[in-house]
Amino acid sequence: MGKMRAARLVEIGKVECEQVPVRPPGEGEVVVRTEMAAICGSDLHVIFAGVTAAPFPQLPGYPGHEGVGTVVESRSPLHQAGARVLTCPSPDFACGFAEVQVLPGDQCIPLPSYAGPVEHLLMAQQFGTAIFALRQHPVDVVGKTVLVMGQGSAGNFFAYMLKRYGAAKVIVSDQSEARLDVARDFGADVAVKADAGSVKQAVLDHTGGRGADYVVEAVGSRDALLQTVELARVGATVLLFGLPDTAAPVPFNFHDFFRRKITAYSTYGTQHEEGRVSFRLALDLIASEAINVKRLVSHRLPIEQIDRALHLAHERTDNALKVALTF
Repeated sequence: MGKMRAARLVEIGKVECEQVPVRPPGEGEVVVRTEMAAICGSDLHVIFAGVTAAPFPQLPGYPGHEGVGTVVESRSPLHQAGARVLTCPSPDFACGFAEVQVLPGDQCIPLPSYAGPVEHLLMAQQFGTAIFALRQHPVDVVGKTVLVMGQGSAGNFFAYMLKRYGAAKVIVSDQSEARLDVARDFGADVAVKADAGSVKQAVLDHTGGRGADYVVEAVGSRDALLQTVELARVGATVLLFGLPDTAAPVPFNFHDFFRRKITAYSTYGTQHEEGRVSFRLALDLIASEAINVKRLVSHRLPIEQIDRALHLAHERTDNALKVALTF
C-alpha cells in the first residue's frame, strides 16, 4: 500500500508528522485519501490533557476524526472507488490526521452535490454531533431562553438548532471576541464575553433573575461544567456536551442541583447512530445553505504544521475559530 504522511501523538502535548505505512483494508473497509481534516475540541483534550489517551505512541492519525476525502479502494458494498465522503470514524478507528484513512465503510457518508468549498461540508461532522445530542433528548424550547456556553463550532451549531427549534432568546458566551462575532451568524441574540461573573449577570438580566430554561455546556471545561447549575432556572434542563478537560472526578454542589430540580444529561456515540442520520442531516443543511458555515474555518495549515495548528486551536490565538489541516 505504500507510505503516507500522518500525525502521531508521541507524548502529552507533543505531536509529530511522520511517514508511516498504510494499513491494507479488511473486509467491509474502505481506503480514503484525505483531502482536509479539522481539529475538534475533544482532540485538544486528548492531546494536551491526556484525556482518554491510549499508551504512547498513538496510532497514526489518532485522535483526528473530522475529515473529508476520496475513496481510492473499497472492500465495502457501501462505496465505490472515486466516491467523495465525509469520514465519521468511531474512536477505535480515529485516524483523521493522516493522509490515508482505512476504516469501515459505514463510517463514511457520501458528500452531496455542493458548489462551495469542501471545507464547508467538513463542518458536518461536528454539526452532526450537535444534531444527534438534541435528537437523543428532545426538549421544548419554543418561546424560552436558552444559554449556550462556548462558541466553538459545536456551540455555534447548538445556537443555530435551538433558534431553529423556536427559542425566543439565545444567549451565548465565550472568552474569544472573534468567536462571539461569528456567533451572531448562527442565531445568537445576546453574546457575552465570559469574564468573571459576566455570564451569570447577563443570564439574570435577560431572564428577570430566573435563569435560563435550557443550558448547553459546549466548552468542555471543568469550570464551565460547574457553573451550569447556577445559570439554570428551577426545573431547567442542562446538556453537558463538552468533553471535560480532565479525566479526574469533577465534584459539584449537589445541594443546589437538587433544590433547583434540574435535569442534566450528556450524549455520546453519534458515529454509531443507525444510518448516521444526524451526520446526513448536517450535510443536507449545509449543502442546501440552510445554515451558513462560511466563516467557521479561520486557519488552513498543511499536515506538516500539525503542531502549530493544534496550538492555534488550543490557545485560540490569531482569532482562531475552526482550524483545518490540508493534505
